[in-house]
Amino acid sequence: MAEYVAALDQGTTSSRCMIFNHSGEAVAAHQLEHRQIYPEPGWVEHDALEIWNKTEEVIQGALSKAGIRAEEIVAVGITNQRETTLVWDRRTGQPFCNAIVWQDTRTDNICRILAADGGQDRFRQRTGLPLATYFSGPKIRWILDNVPGVREAAERGDALFGNMDTWLIWKLTGGPGPGAVHVTDVTNASRTLLMDLEKLSWDDEILKVLEIPRSMLPEIRPSSDPDSYGHTLSDGPFGRTIPICGDLGDQQAATVGQVCFDVGEAKNTYGTGCFVLLNTGNNIIHSRHGLVSTVCYRFGKEAPVYALEGSIAITGALVQWLRDSLCIIKNSSDVENLAKTVEDNGGIYFVPAFSGLFAPYWRSEARGLIIGMTRYTTRGHIARASLEATAYQTREVLDAMEADSGIQLKSLKVDGGMTFNDLLMRIQADILGVPVMRPKVAESTALGAAYAAGLAVGFWKSTADLRRNWGVDRTWEPSEDDTLRTANYRRWKKAVSRTFDWMD
Repeated sequence: MAEYVAALDQGTTSSRCMIFNHSGEAVAAHQLEHRQIYPEPGWVEHDALEIWNKTEEVIQGALSKAGIRAEEIVAVGITNQRETTLVWDRRTGQPFCNAIVWQDTRTDNICRILAADGGQDRFRQRTGLPLATYFSGPKIRWILDNVPGVREAAERGDALFGNMDTWLIWKLTGGPGPGAVHVTDVTNASRTLLMDLEKLSWDDEILKVLEIPRSMLPEIRPSSDPDSYGHTLSDGPFGRTIPICGDLGDQQAATVGQVCFDVGEAKNTYGTGCFVLLNTGNNIIHSRHGLVSTVCYRFGKEAPVYALEGSIAITGALVQWLRDSLCIIKNSSDVENLAKTVEDNGGIYFVPAFSGLFAPYWRSEARGLIIGMTRYTTRGHIARASLEATAYQTREVLDAMEADSGIQLKSLKVDGGMTFNDLLMRIQADILGVPVMRPKVAESTALGAAYAAGLAVGFWKSTADLRRNWGVDRTWEPSEDDTLRTANYRRWKKAVSRTFDWMD
């Protein structure tokens, strides 16, 4: 009987189930979008029950498309949008409110108050993170302070916090039943602003400052766990009990999927945002140039592997904005052809600081800007500038990584849906001045979750097995014309500076 590993990829805009064989090839995938909820300017929410319902559907859809039986699935891995914060009632399984998405900026005032004592880097030495609206801790505090009944429930021990990995594992293992498992892994925990990076445990002093009861928090486990976090239920969406033993935040999962297991290897995932991770091995490098230090992965009882990360809030989401708000394209894939109608950006620059600026600036008061427009400007120029914005933001992060690590980038591994935009990848190579390589399996996030689960049960014996699965699908070489990476890059930096201090 053939055997497979299933991966659940719960992302910012959709949920997907993918099934992989031993060669790391996807034999089936099913994906469904969920709603993006914008109650107020700067607020972004998701309906966690809708996400759970979509997850059930994509599991059943992937099994049906693969034409395999659930008995052939040996393990389940989970990867998720990080930092998106949910608090629910352990007795009923009902969320107290919508999940607060990582892009949401409502906690800006909380972060300002916390930074009044010790500055933005108040907790950076212990957590690797600056005080920013991005991370989960301030979001938990906001829910405790603003949603009626939550603090009282938390003090009774009835309120549970989790990012979306924790929520899905809890539901898959029977929540709100007595056997439901409340866990997370080290990569997701490292994005909360609440975990000590060295000890890999919740930091009691930070919890006290944020007034978050420890009883709300899940148990922290390895990213690949031979003991498993729990098992799916026989009457659940998989239709049988299967060990859940892989759990990684989406960007760390993509790093594993890209087999970046050596110090100095880097990848960039092009999704709703862009996220560049550089493997720094068993050493924590504290950034001096606007990056964050994070756990890259931990396999079983092995020592944790760390990374430097540059997080960019808006990239693929900008294309969605062109589609849904400006309505200048009908489908996201149309942006490439529209951008090809012009030779260059026509002198305009688009800084998509819709949720402020993340790495390397961490300016929550910044807002989006299009600058340089004249009567010559067309829809094509706006489309082209939107693609260039993704590539320029990536360049800024990689410049910071080189400054922090002393490692000079020789090539960049890329993955995610936007890597199928040939023009964007060509622009990216030109702006960086190094080759850009897309692997045969471009959806590395789900693959990394599958790898973590498969390693735990011996489906793959070692990381050497995973390396043998990796192969290049396409490489983009940089052009000899250096205009994009010199003169135009200087103008981009000038445009970014214009977004600062917009909000009081």
